[in-house]
Amino acid sequence: METKKITTVGMLCAMAMIVNLIISFPIVPMVSFLRYDPKDILIIIGGFIYGPMTSLIMSFICSIFELLVRGGNILDVIMNMVSTCSFACMAAFIYKRHHHQKGANIGLICGVILTTVSMLIWNYIVTPIYYGMPRSAVVAILLPGILPFNLIKATMNAVVTWFLYKPLMNILRRTNLVESSLHQQKVYKGYIIVAGMIFITAILFILGYQGII
Repeated sequence: METKKITTVGMLCAMAMIVNLIISFPIVPMVSFLRYDPKDILIIIGGFIYGPMTSLIMSFICSIFELLVRGGNILDVIMNMVSTCSFACMAAFIYKRHHHQKGANIGLICGVILTTVSMLIWNYIVTPIYYGMPRSAVVAILLPGILPFNLIKATMNAVVTWFLYKPLMNILRRTNLVESSLHQQKVYKGYIIVAGMIFITAILFILGYQGII
């Protein structure tokens, strides 16, 4: 990364962690152990600026930092990254391919859908392990609890991103931290990230459905 990119990504990561520590609350009472936080907004914006690989890097940095501050284990890091990347990487991938308002809208909508579906599958697999619950108990809260939580959370983050991206980009451009020609970058790495996440999620779904895991 060049100096300007490192500075911008570092600043966005710092902002993501600040809002993560300040804003955190449950959305759906049935799954009060799941809490909303707005850090994905900054990670999506980072992906909109530099591409889906940047969203992946930012997600990893923020997940590790959150682990150090709030505690947890490797499952927390994995679930954090799956939730964030399935949204941010998908949205950034589509936006970098179609660099206009319609592309951003489609990217955000697809990100909401992908993260909602993928978190249903990942919670079905991981939550029984994490909390020591029978899988049948998790199945009982998937549709009335986990589904609306992730749908509401992702939609809130998409709406805020839609309003915040342009003003923030204007500020970054005025400070010469971001060049106006960044949309010319290649996005072939995005294929690998998005396809890989979908593939892994599909494999987990098949294994879980077959009762293997």
